Amino acid sequence: MSLSVAKPSLSLLYRSITPKSLYKPSTIAISASAISHHLPVVQTRHSSIMTDTTPKQRSFEKPALFVCDIQEKFRNAIYEFDKVVTTTTKLLRFAHALHIPIYVTTQTRAKLGETVSELQPFLTTKKDGGGSSSSSLHPLVAADLDKTLFGMYTPSLASLFSSSPSSIPSHIALVGIESHICVTQTCLALRKKHPNTKIYVIADGVSSCNKEEIPVALARLRQEGVTVTTSEGWMYECMGDAGIPEFREVVKIVKETAEGTREALRALGPLGAKI
Repeated sequence: MSLSVAKPSLSLLYRSITPKSLYKPSTIAISASAISHHLPVVQTRHSSIMTDTTPKQRSFEKPALFVCDIQEKFRNAIYEFDKVVTTTTKLLRFAHALHIPIYVTTQTRAKLGETVSELQPFLTTKKDGGGSSSSSLHPLVAADLDKTLFGMYTPSLASLFSSSPSSIPSHIALVGIESHICVTQTCLALRKKHPNTKIYVIADGVSSCNKEEIPVALARLRQEGVTVTTSEGWMYECMGDAGIPEFREVVKIVKETAEGTREALRALGPLGAKI
């Protein structure tokens, strides 16, 4: 018959160290030795960690934000219109933080109204002088075009890109309405005219009068080579590296818009995910 000798538990060993003994080096050493006698030997392996000192750069060389026809007259007609505005506001804040060009269109502005008031602070700059104030386009707004065409790729925009090839974006994020008309036709024209430009439709930033149109449009656009993603996904892909100087400001934007993002995804995101 073999006898097993019980080893003292760690809790009992720790209890044997009185509060006063914690301040006596010799007692601490003896107690630690007693404890280590019953613990497995752990070998520590030191490894050198290489630090990447390469200058941090964004993933997208020339990104742009396209805002399609988010106008006052559509406010009560478009499904979850307020969620489209919420997502667009977040992306405009992001564009300002990273100094990304913004392209805006309206559909027959005289009849359907201006771009909604919530977005105006990011699109215009107020000027005060002589007791009166006026507004001009913000420097980041590369184009503010009124149109009768459904798509945003108007002759004016085509002329702008042809006269300045360096201004052609490498990556475009597109938000606005309606997903199956103006948004779709914008994507198709851009894909045809600028096949080297990557087009992203932001699922939580597009809508239509009839919500059933949205997933059909997103499925069509995927088949046409357009990437359907979310606002936050595009923002982080655009940055690509937490080491860029603007990262802290973007994290602030993400935190401050977190609840609005969740609501927009619940309302609009799942419609695209069903396809």
